[in-house]
Amino acid sequence: MAVAVLTTADGREKTALSRRYAAIWQAARKTGTVIEIGSATPPLRPARPAAPVLLDPRDVPHRKPGTEAGRIALLHAVAHIELNAVDLHWDIIARFSHVPLPPGYYDDWVKAADEESKHFNLVCDCLEALNSHYGALPAHAGMWRAAEDTAQDLMGRLAVVPMVLEARGLDVTPGMIKLFKQAKNIQAVAALETIYGEEVHHVAYGSKWFHFLCGRHDLDPTGVFHDLVRRYFHGNLKPPFNEEKRAEAGIPPDFYWPLAGTGHVRSGGDT
Repeated sequence: MAVAVLTTADGREKTALSRRYAAIWQAARKTGTVIEIGSATPPLRPARPAAPVLLDPRDVPHRKPGTEAGRIALLHAVAHIELNAVDLHWDIIARFSHVPLPPGYYDDWVKAADEESKHFNLVCDCLEALNSHYGALPAHAGMWRAAEDTAQDLMGRLAVVPMVLEARGLDVTPGMIKLFKQAKNIQAVAALETIYGEEVHHVAYGSKWFHFLCGRHDLDPTGVFHDLVRRYFHGNLKPPFNEEKRAEAGIPPDFYWPLAGTGHVRSGGDT
C-alpha cells in the first residue's frame, strides 16, 4: 500500500489512494482484522507530476505575501509541502518495516498520511478558488533531501522530519493564518487552521517514537537528538519558536534552543 502511494505521480490521485488505504487500515484495526506489515522496496524518490518544475531553493522566486500573487505563491508552497508530507509518512512505513515496531507505530503514520492527504486537497481547493492550481508555479526541489539522507536511519528520520521540519510548521503557520485573515480569505484561513491543529499530532508522533527507540536502546534523547540534527539537517534551526505548541507535541526547549543560531549545522537550505 505504501509503495503504491509513493509510485503514484498525480497529486490528487496520490492523495485519493492514500486516503483509501488509510481507511482500509483503520477499519481493519477497529474490527481486529490483522493486516500483515510485510515488506517492500520503496523508491529512493517518490513519483511526481510533470509540474511543478522543481528548482534549487535559491532559485525559487520570492513574491510579496501582501499581494494576491504572493498569497497564491504561499498556498502553492504549502501544497507542495503537504504533498511531500504524504510521501514522507508512507515512506517511513515502507522503508523501515524491517525494524520491529508495535502496531501503534503504523496507526500513527497512517493517520498522519491520511491527514496530510486531506491538507493537500484543502490547499489545492484554495488555489483553484483563486484561479490557480498546484503545478502553476515552480517549487522547492530540496523537500525530499532529508528523506534521502536518513534512508538508512529511522531515528535520524524521526529527528529531522517530524521533529525539525514539521515542527517548523508550528512556528510559521500562525503568521500565515493572520495574513489570510487580513485578506479576508475565509477558505484559506479554515484550511490553514485545520493544518495547524493536526500538525501538532504529527510532530508528537515523531517525538513519541523517537523517545520509544531511545528507551529501547537506553539512550539519552536530548543528546541523541542534537547529534542527529547536526548530522542530517542542512540548515539552521531558526527562532522564533512556537514553544507552546512544541511542548504540546512533546518537544521541550532544551531540544531545539541549543541548535538555534549559526555555526552548529551544515549550510545549504532552510525549512
